[in-house]
Amino acid sequence: MGKKEDLDMRYLRMAQIWSENSYCKRRQVGALIVKDKMIISDGYNGTPSGFENICEDDNNVTKPYVLHAEANAITKIARSGNNSEGSTLYVTDAPCIECSKLIIQAGIKRVIYAREYRLTDGADLLRMAGIEVIHLSL
Repeated sequence: MGKKEDLDMRYLRMAQIWSENSYCKRRQVGALIVKDKMIISDGYNGTPSGFENICEDDNNVTKPYVLHAEANAITKIARSGNNSEGSTLYVTDAPCIECSKLIIQAGIKRVIYAREYRLTDGADLLRMAGIEVIHLSL
């Protein structure tokens, strides 16, 4: 493994650790956005600010207003002085189609993820947009 791959694995492991902040029971997802070897944003899946930290309903179904880790990390950038143009997103799970649209619009150029998602439409869309998508197992 080369220097770039070593660094990718480190950031991916950090995203995995960050996922432990999630209150979601079904699946904990973490994301980091890195630009010029600096973490410029982070996120994990959970409810919007001000909502109780319960992600699932009584039937263990994820509530429709739960934000994905990627969306949390991208929207955090909008509230900061940073921008994500040309950055890399490290995320524990392959992005869904909705998050992939946000990733494209945010100018992110690489996506590194650890776990496959049952649907591949998100990763497929990223590739169609010319974004480098890499699956690395932790």
